[in-house]
Order: sequence, then structure tokens, then C-alpha cells
Amino acid sequence: MAKEKMHIHKTKSHIKLTMAKIIALICVVGIAISGYHIITWLFDAKNTQEQTGEISESTNVAELDDSDAETAESDEQEDSPYWRYLKQKLIDVDLNALRQQNSDTKAWLQVTGTNINYPVVQTTNNEYYLKHSFDKSYNSAGWVFADFRNKLDGTDRNTIFYAHARSDGSMFGSLKNILSSSWVSDDNNFTVRTVNDSVSGLWQVFSVYHVPTTSDYIQTDFHSDAEYLEWLNMLKARSSYKFNANMQASDKIITLSTCYGATNSERVVMHARLIKWLER
Repeated sequence: MAKEKMHIHKTKSHIKLTMAKIIALICVVGIAISGYHIITWLFDAKNTQEQTGEISESTNVAELDDSDAETAESDEQEDSPYWRYLKQKLIDVDLNALRQQNSDTKAWLQVTGTNINYPVVQTTNNEYYLKHSFDKSYNSAGWVFADFRNKLDGTDRNTIFYAHARSDGSMFGSLKNILSSSWVSDDNNFTVRTVNDSVSGLWQVFSVYHVPTTSDYIQTDFHSDAEYLEWLNMLKARSSYKFNANMQASDKIITLSTCYGATNSERVVMHARLIKWLER
């Protein structure tokens, strides 16, 4: 009987020791995996920072003489921010020079009040540039890219740009600024400027929000003007800040989309309508 108890005690001790070893091994593996991800993130961030710096040094983003620019039809009141925004200058960028680095270059995107000031790329899908940088090297930071469905020739009703929300503020990491009271308290921050092969444009922001992941705001095709206008007003009503903007079926808009927080369950979204443009 004593021998049996001793055997049971040894067996339990052996099980406890084995379990302790397994737990310790799991902890070591977990630490190793976490360390790998941290090192990879830092390496990718450094690579992105270097590329961004090189692009900034070699690319001239200049304001245009836009006295001949066209403006969107509007019934805005005289005290509407629309008229103040129109005074902002359009920009010009030599996209052909950037194409020597990456032939997928399609546009330049600049959002006042954020760190967003990048060339935009586009390929045949919406996955490649989630894991590849501007130089097409593998990089978890990805790059700013246009939806593959967009033509980017001035005819798109909804032009959509995506990028990761990096915690260091790169790519669309600073897009979350649009949800802060300090951002919306400054009227100068309510615009987006773009350049592509067809047009240089100035866009007036009319909606900013974060929302559970959905595809309803990235629609590109509409059966009628009535359907499109109803959709525009839905986007405007969703905004966490009420902008003074009257939407029309003739409006063309731009959409910026990124993740909200560490999960993939919500999105930060900005919508802006084209109010001034100059054909290139």
C-alpha cells in the first residue's frame, strides 16, 4: 500500500514537472515569436521611412497657377467653407519620374492635417500592396494604393485609396487624426489634394467616421443618379462631424480607408468631394 502511494506521488510529481516544462517551452516560443514580430515591424518601419525620405527629397510637390481651373457647380451659401477652400492652390508632381522607380505609380495624395503625402500605386488587385512597399520589396507596412476597380482617368465617381494605419504615423497611421476635436476645429484641415495623369484636384471633406468593417462605402458602380445621390447622403449622415456640404449627383468623391485600432474589425474612413480641378 505504501509502495502504491509512493508510486502515485512520483507519477503526480512527474506530471507536474512535465507540465511545467511544457508551459515554460510555450512561454519561450511565445517570447521568440513576439520578438520576431517586433524586429520585423521595426525593420519594415525603417525601410518605409528610408523610402519615404528618398521620395520626399527627389520629388517636388509644387503649387500650380490654377487661375484656369474648373470648379464644381454648387448652391453653397456665401458663408460656406466651400468658397474659402476654393482659394487653396492645386498641386503638381512629376509622376513620370516616380514611375522610373515604380511603374505602378498612378497619383499623388496629400491630406492636410495628417502625415499623408505619398505617391499612390495601383495594380490588378487590392492585396499586393498590403504587403509590398513602393520599391515592391516585401514589407508588412505596405504602401498607399488605389482600388483596382478605379480608372483614375477623371471618370470615377468614387476613387478609393487604402493603406495600413501604422502606429508610427506612416502610411494612413495619422488618418485617425480626423476623428479628433482638434482636427475638426481647424477649417484649413478639411481638404485633400491629388494629382494623376488626367487632373490635379482639390477635394472638400464631407464625412469622417469609424465604422465596423463593411463594404458599403467602397461602392464604385451606380445604376442611376438617384441611387448615387442617396448613397452620398448616407455617407454624409454617417459622419461623426457634421460638415457644411450639400451633396449633388454630379459630385465626384474620393474615399480614404484604413484599419481602426489593432484589430481588423473596424475602419477609419474619410470622404471628400471634388470642388476644383485642372486637366493636365
